[in-house]
Amino acid sequence: MKIPTSEYFKRIARFQTNIKAAGLDACLVHGNEADFANVRYLSEYWPTFEAGAVFVPAEGKPVLLIGPESEQYAKGRAVIPDVAKMICYRESAEPAYPGIAVATFPEVAKIAGCKKLKKLGIVSKAITTIPVMDALKEQLPDVELVYADDTLAPLRYIKSENELACLRKAYEVSEIAVGAILNEMKPGMTEFQVIGIAQREIYKNGGEYEGHALYCFTGERTNNAICRPSDHVIQKNEIIQLGIGAHVGGYSSSVGIPVIFGKFTGLQKELVEFGLVAHKKTFELLKPGIPAAQVVKEYEAWVTKQGYGKYLLYGPCHSVGMMEVERPWMESVSDYILKENMTYQADTFFTGPDFGLRWENGLRITKTGVEKLSSKYMHMVEL
Repeated sequence: MKIPTSEYFKRIARFQTNIKAAGLDACLVHGNEADFANVRYLSEYWPTFEAGAVFVPAEGKPVLLIGPESEQYAKGRAVIPDVAKMICYRESAEPAYPGIAVATFPEVAKIAGCKKLKKLGIVSKAITTIPVMDALKEQLPDVELVYADDTLAPLRYIKSENELACLRKAYEVSEIAVGAILNEMKPGMTEFQVIGIAQREIYKNGGEYEGHALYCFTGERTNNAICRPSDHVIQKNEIIQLGIGAHVGGYSSSVGIPVIFGKFTGLQKELVEFGLVAHKKTFELLKPGIPAAQVVKEYEAWVTKQGYGKYLLYGPCHSVGMMEVERPWMESVSDYILKENMTYQADTFFTGPDFGLRWENGLRITKTGVEKLSSKYMHMVEL
């Protein structure tokens, strides 16, 4: 399953309209192996080892920029036919590559047919590297560099039917992987071994990669909002947090549930049960036409009214798409309106004194409410 080639060029055309509207002559869109989304969104190219970029003129044709080692890979994968090797996109070991011809930014602009280059937008500013910025300043000394993430990011907010198909498949694969874990996981296994079950099922059932660093961690480490698995041995009567995501056609999913071998008791039971109620409440609050900030404020007020405000770290949602977490965030200071075909993770996280728990499932904003992209494991799981 993948995005049709024609859709990439429609994206580029819409992007060029935004570039012109912003008064820019071109934009340079950066990506790397970990945060590839903007580059892949425009080109289908996914950097590995090296970084990459797409140079898009307001008028002209896009050029894919790669490191010196990726030429054959890029030409075989990218939908953009024009590819230029550049030293500033090499891998972090910084080999010199003597004897390999590389391009400069003025040469790239010429390939792109960019007739005027006085103002260049930088997209993906959070991950654009110092070597790239240094090269731009050295090679284009008279060009004004402008941070311009807002020329591209909003194009990714509302998903097309092809994007939604990839997301639905990604969530299907995630639920298959979670099911396999629940069937095969046993006390005495390590967290790493549990993740191995998920990886097997992701690749077996149509995933191209994990959607994120997969979660299986236990005990006190479940109160970590972000964590990685370890060689810790799973024990009975110890809370286990699963968070399993798959990548399909460039789009990410994640399904998160708290699990235990035995029975939840005491505050753990109370918070796990309330977390599930809060998780379901989130779906009720989401409708098109509602300000995103209103959803957050209503959710936080409701949690506090129920008496659980002190256990709330954050919530209730974040966007999902090519990355498991991407713009736009949903926060009390958000300034946008929910629209049909925006996609989110309902991310319900509470922390106790020595444990935490997360319920997480995907959703799409519909004309009247939400479509659940995953829901199979929205129930208590005691093994």
